[in-house]
Amino acid sequence: MKNIQIYSTQQCPYCVRAKALLQAKGLPYDEIDVSADMDIMQEMIQRSGNRSVPQIFIDGEAVGGFQELSQLNAKCNL
Repeated sequence: MKNIQIYSTQQCPYCVRAKALLQAKGLPYDEIDVSADMDIMQEMIQRSGNRSVPQIFIDGEAVGGFQELSQLNAKCNL
């Protein structure tokens, strides 16, 4: 099983879409809310090189945001 982490915030529509895609595929994920913790936000930025959410990691590798996750799903059917 894949280890999936998603850095997100509660008001982010792309975060909601990314989580819905993963749920529809039956893929469990760990959600990390960055909205209230600047240290966690800094961790996300350091790992991904991006400030925007969502930032998705599969097996420790940065995928990107919702658009990249959607493209990955279209290519290899997560």
